[in-house]
Amino acid sequence: MLGLGAFLYVIFISVAWIMTLYTLNFYYLSYQSQHNIIHQKRRGKINLQGDSATHDNLPVVTVQLPIYNEKYVAARLIDAVCLLDYPKDKLEIQILDDSDDETFELIKLMVGRLKLRGVNIHHIHRSSGRPGYKAGALKAGMKYAKGEFIAIFDADFVPAPCFLKKTIGYFVDPKIGLVQCKWGHLNENYSSLTEAQAISLDLHFLIEQKAKSLTHLFMNFNGAAGIWRTSCIVDAGGWHNATLVEDLDLSYRAQLKGWKSIFLEDIVVEG
Repeated sequence: MLGLGAFLYVIFISVAWIMTLYTLNFYYLSYQSQHNIIHQKRRGKINLQGDSATHDNLPVVTVQLPIYNEKYVAARLIDAVCLLDYPKDKLEIQILDDSDDETFELIKLMVGRLKLRGVNIHHIHRSSGRPGYKAGALKAGMKYAKGEFIAIFDADFVPAPCFLKKTIGYFVDPKIGLVQCKWGHLNENYSSLTEAQAISLDLHFLIEQKAKSLTHLFMNFNGAAGIWRTSCIVDAGGWHNATLVEDLDLSYRAQLKGWKSIFLEDIVVEG
């Protein structure tokens, strides 16, 4: 039977090995994020496809906005999505509202006014609680979504008007199921904490996500600021309620089915 000293030694060595492997993985991803020229050439070809898109060949897109008690930022998000530069007859907006505070009434009033202006927007409110939380809300919205593609933004994001036209062309490859964009930081300079968080997120996107995209390793959806191909979501089994990391779960199930995911570092969505 191991003594306390031997036990602590085994723990120390195990932790050291884990840290070493994590560091080596980080160095590998850092190298790949900077030195994959083949992917850059492939991206250039896809960009041409996106730039040449016209009204007739643009697909129908559903924009899903999962919201829960976000009275301070909900209106800003909805206003930004309504300003997306995309044919109105090919854009559907779903507000997946699980709010149980004044956010519900705020959204209800906004949606009523927007409908009078001809905006194709739907307020989907689950009054029976929040089964499945965000995954449950996204799953509920999928029942009514008409889009060939699904763009998702959390309540604190502000997509630029050009977002859809800059991203939709990347789906020219029929095996691409997910396009993930980089997050920006509206409050980066608010405090030392927000600056540190911004640096951490930038490292995640510009090293981990970029390298995994370049080398076709398993890459996860970050939960917002991305677009899914609807058939990919369906083929992978849809959103599952049994996990709180529904974005990671669906991403891996989709890639196990043979779908590809790509990350676009030059398209930034502020949030």
